[in-house]
Amino acid sequence: MGLAHIHPNAIIGKNVTIEAFAYIEEDVVIGDNCWIGPYASIMNGARIGNDCKIFQGAVVSAPPQDLKYKGEKTTSVIGDRTIIREFVTINRGTTYSNTTIIGSDCMLMAYVHIAHDCIIGNHCILANNSNLAGHIVLEDYVILAGSVNISQFLRIGKHSFISGGCMLNKDIPPYIKAARHPTVYAGVNSVGLKRRGYTNEQINAIHDVYRYLFVMGFNSKNAIEKIEAELPVSDLRDEIVAFVESSKPGVLKGFNSRNDR
Repeated sequence: MGLAHIHPNAIIGKNVTIEAFAYIEEDVVIGDNCWIGPYASIMNGARIGNDCKIFQGAVVSAPPQDLKYKGEKTTSVIGDRTIIREFVTINRGTTYSNTTIIGSDCMLMAYVHIAHDCIIGNHCILANNSNLAGHIVLEDYVILAGSVNISQFLRIGKHSFISGGCMLNKDIPPYIKAARHPTVYAGVNSVGLKRRGYTNEQINAIHDVYRYLFVMGFNSKNAIEKIEAELPVSDLRDEIVAFVESSKPGVLKGFNSRNDR
């Protein structure tokens, strides 16, 4: 820690390694067993959990890139066991929500950017060069497969997989794959769901819902009416329907194929 800059008021947990030339500001809390790499910057408002790794050149809790921000005291919260790779930038919140949140057990690969007031769930993987504008919600187990760009105020449903290079300007419902240009529904994320313990019966039920929504040519309103009338009641069915009905910007489009497996 001798060559690092650590403000004396920063709160540093037990068994924390801070490498040379790291920069730690005053209003910072770092949990136990963390590793802070050389030239990493941990700025005011950072609240970092236990067992995290923050690599070279990363900037955690920088002021938001929002002209309305006037220096208010806000935070960036990082959960336990999250890995933040080289040159990731995470901005703290604005007065909109007062915080930016990254969950536990996440990996943010090199050059990822997380803007102000975003909420990232647990077990999310954001591959290199993905960029999130402000006020975005990623639910648990979302995977962004590199160079994904997401417009502000969008919601990405849990267990979804977004193919590399996608540009998102609509909400992404849970359990699906999104791909192509422009970004469209590309099937159910069956591989990811099997890895996380979903049964074949549950995955087939998800397929059934999304056929109505994205494959059979209905608009969202008509698809939901048919889903509720023709598919058996289940938590998965109702969860997907509730997501689509609550989407303010609307959800992504389907594709012109009847084979979604």
